[in-house]
Order: sequence, then C-alpha cells, then structure tokens
Amino acid sequence: MDFQPKDRPADAFQRSLTADQIELVCRRMLGSSARSAVELGWGGYNTTYRVELADGPVILRVAPEPARQTRIEHEFMRNEYFAAPYFAPIGALLPRTLAADFTHQAIGRDYVLQEVLPGQPGPEMLSAREPAARVPYFHRLGEITRAIHEVRGPGFGLVAGPHFESWSEALVSYFLDNAEDAEDAGLDGADLREVAACASRDADLLDEITEPRLLHGDLWHVNVMLTPELDIVGVFDHDRSWWGDPAADWTVHMASAKPGTERDAFWDTYGRPSSSPEARRRGLYYRARHIGAVRLERQRLGKEGRVEESYPEMAEVLAELA
Repeated sequence: MDFQPKDRPADAFQRSLTADQIELVCRRMLGSSARSAVELGWGGYNTTYRVELADGPVILRVAPEPARQTRIEHEFMRNEYFAAPYFAPIGALLPRTLAADFTHQAIGRDYVLQEVLPGQPGPEMLSAREPAARVPYFHRLGEITRAIHEVRGPGFGLVAGPHFESWSEALVSYFLDNAEDAEDAGLDGADLREVAACASRDADLLDEITEPRLLHGDLWHVNVMLTPELDIVGVFDHDRSWWGDPAADWTVHMASAKPGTERDAFWDTYGRPSSSPEARRRGLYYRARHIGAVRLERQRLGKEGRVEESYPEMAEVLAELA
C-alpha cells in the first residue's frame, strides 16, 4: 500500500494509524484491501484518511483514544453517528456511512468509513475568491443552517445524551466540565467556573429557551464541500451536535463576527436573530461557551499564545455579565 501519513511531532494530539492498521480496518469492515491511504490535514481532532480501494475511494475517520478525550468532547464520533438521522432535512448533503466500529477490538479507537463527498474543500474554494464573490456561499449556508435549526429534540445537551430538562442546566454542566478539562490540561479554569455561577443565577433568563433545537456545532467553511459556483454540495463533521438554542450554534456565532461584510448575506436566507436585551445577554453565555471550547482546541494544537488570548476575551464576557 502507498501510505502517506502526516509528519507530526511525537507528542501531537492527533495520532496516525499504521499502514497495517488501515489494511486491517478495510478488510474487517469492507472486505477489501487498501491500495493507498493519504492522511488529510484540515481537521484538528479526528485523524482522517482518503483510502483508495479496488472499487473506489472511501474516507476513514478515526477518533482519539478514549483516555485522550475530554469531558466536553467525550465520544464525539458516537454522538455524530447517533445524530445523523436528525439531520434528515439536509440528508442529501451528508456523507453516507458505510461502516462503523465502536468495539475497539481492531485498533482500540472508534472509527467510521464513509463515502467521499463531491465538490472541493471549502477553505480551498473560498480562499481563491474575493470576499464580495462569496455571497452565494453565505446565502446557501443560511438556508442549510435554518433547515437544521428547525429540527426539535427531546432534551438539552449532546444529541446522544446526557439530556437535561432545562437549557440552564445543560449550560451550567457544560461550563463546569469545560473548567475541569482546562485544569486537567494545566490551564486556569476559574473564569469558566465564574461563568457557570453566573449561568446558575441567570437560570430564569436562560430557561426562556424551552424548545431544544438541533445545532450542528461546527458548521463553517472548513466542514463543507463546494462547487466552483460556491454551492454547498457536502456537509460533514457534526460530531459537536447539540440540542439547544439556535443562537448558540457556531454558525450563528461566526456569521455575526464580522458585520458589514459578505457574511451579512447569511441573514438574507437564515433570518435575522432577536436583538432583545434578553437575547443579547444569553448571547454572552454562548460566546463564553465558544471561547472555552476554542481554548482547549488551541491547547491541544500547541498554540500557547492563542490560549492566553482567551483569558482577556473571557474577562470581557464576565465584565458584561456582572
């Protein structure tokens, strides 16, 4: 087999499989031998390969070892697998899962084999266009995000559970888990605990959100496939999917980040979010949630300087919540 893994430091979070392990997975799950395997480099959590088999290519995605998973990222691959049926409104855009193995008998890690999506990676296509030319992409992204957010769920929290009866309980639990994860990584989690305490005091405000809606959790240009016309023909990596307030979704956060730019086209098809005082205050908790998650990701990727930037960002949120 022609095997092309990424050259990573020995202490990198993402760990490559061996060629023998990839061959074992393909024979075990698909009954086919791998001709080549190329590790793909866009993601920062799972380890992903494009594998060429005798009858065509497949995508192999491999989760981190259980001991390397944090509380807020626990069994993400299983969460994605469980959540897939709820993404039925955009089912034609999702990669079809060919096989999944959560037994840990073969390689000691969860993994899935999926069909290859059409199109080209979003980062490649959008970086080649001037900002003003990206409007069709944001229009389509708004449509897709709205379709996802129309799906109602049984409780608040990760789609696969555990579920909470109230939105405030889900958020408080998340912030406390995030704080423990930060501390396990040698970081200061005190500000996350402060946010949790604020959320507990603001429970009545947060619990004005009574209907859990489906959130993709990570829908942005890095997790889509595009045509040359910037139409979205593939959506993937919904392992962070939650039941919650649509305003808390990563897509809404990112679309809001640069007002007055081409990103405003997102709202043409998605619809304008509420700008009430209550919605703005809830938005502070959603911003804190994103800051805390990104802090851990930066730590995992060895971006120490960017980790430090998250503390004044969180301090701004706490100052507004005071």
